[in-house]
Amino acid sequence: MSEINRIYYNKLVRDNIPELIAVKREKYEIRTICDVQEFQQELFKKIKEEAGSLSMTRTKEEFLGEYTDLMIVLDTILKQLEISDEEVKQVMDSNLLRKGGYKHQNFLVWSEDVNYQSNESPQGIPL
Repeated sequence: MSEINRIYYNKLVRDNIPELIAVKREKYEIRTICDVQEFQQELFKKIKEEAGSLSMTRTKEEFLGEYTDLMIVLDTILKQLEISDEEVKQVMDSNLLRKGGYKHQNFLVWSEDVNYQSNESPQGIPL
């Protein structure tokens, strides 16, 4: 295989992807991520990728497929951080109580809230 036929993905892939490529008799290169911080960073990148795919769905079936892809990434991060389902439920309930849901379908156009602090942060959570 020449260099010109290669497609460089440089991203985290699911466990069965190498087998799926091999079945097609195509060549590939995989490396195992051994560093826990690098793995976490790649999982956070995967969230963005999967959420982007989810936002582009146009059918219920597409939505369900992309939703489950995203949930698998999120579940992997929860396991890595040792966060239980009960912890998620507790924080979700608290969050819903404080901020509410989307029942009223509110769309904020503007606000004079000068004390607002963004919750954006660098990727990754210290272990």
